[in-house]
Parts: sequence; structure tokens; C-alpha cells
Amino acid sequence: MTSRTSSSVPLQGLRQVATFGAIGVVSTLAYLVLYAVLRVAWPAPVANAVALVATALGNTAANRRLTFDVRGRDGLARDHAAGLLAFGAALAITSASLVLLDLAAPEASRAVELAILVVANALATIVRFLLLRLVLDGARPRGLGVATPGR
Repeated sequence: MTSRTSSSVPLQGLRQVATFGAIGVVSTLAYLVLYAVLRVAWPAPVANAVALVATALGNTAANRRLTFDVRGRDGLARDHAAGLLAFGAALAITSASLVLLDLAAPEASRAVELAILVVANALATIVRFLLLRLVLDGARPRGLGVATPGR
């Protein structure tokens, strides 16, 4: 085991943002594909909710392991509860964006709808990162100065 130096803290933050961003891109693409497929048969609010549910669990699990280096079952319920809060925020943001789009441009094309959802998901991603970082990093003991082996 090696000690973390104070200079590794900013690097850790950069790594977290980069990893979170990569997971976010993959999750958003999966969400958009699923939403577009479901939207053919279902109304926008239903397609949105189902696509978000389908991608939220995988997103939380990937971020828990890859972004925040949390492994094992300790705190799993707490971490997924934070993921559920992040899901709720994402659902509220994307649903509100769909309602506002419908009010502003009821005849908007599917491409415009998807573009609005990309922007809404970007905002939801910022909220998700802050929430998960608060819970996942905040739950770790401080001051141990121990790096994960192999890092």
C-alpha cells in the first residue's frame, strides 16, 4: 500500500470527472436509443421514464465501481439510494423539458425532442455527479491516506 500525496488529490478529481463523463456518454447514448425505440409506440413521458429506469441502475453501478472506486457490498444500499435520488432528479429534469417543449412547440420533430433530451440529460448528469460524489466520497473515512492497490 502506498500513501497518497497532496498532489494526487487534484489528479483524483480529474480522473473522477473523466470517468464519470465517459460513463455518462455511454449511458446517455443507451438512454437515447432506448427512448427513440420506445417512443415509436409509447407517449414521451412513458418512454422517458422507462429509458431512465433501464439505464439508471447500470449507471450507478458503473460509477460506484469505476468513478469512485467503491467495491464490495458495504454501503451498497446507501449508494443505490443516492442513485435513486439522482434518478428522481433526472426524471424531473427530463420530464419538465418534455412538458416545456410540448408547450412551446407541440409539433416539434423527434430530432428536436431528442436534442432537448440531450441537453436535459447533460444537466441531470451534473446533478448526478454532485449527488454521487457527496454520498460515495463523503461516506469514505477521511485521513487514512491509503491508495487503492494497483492505482
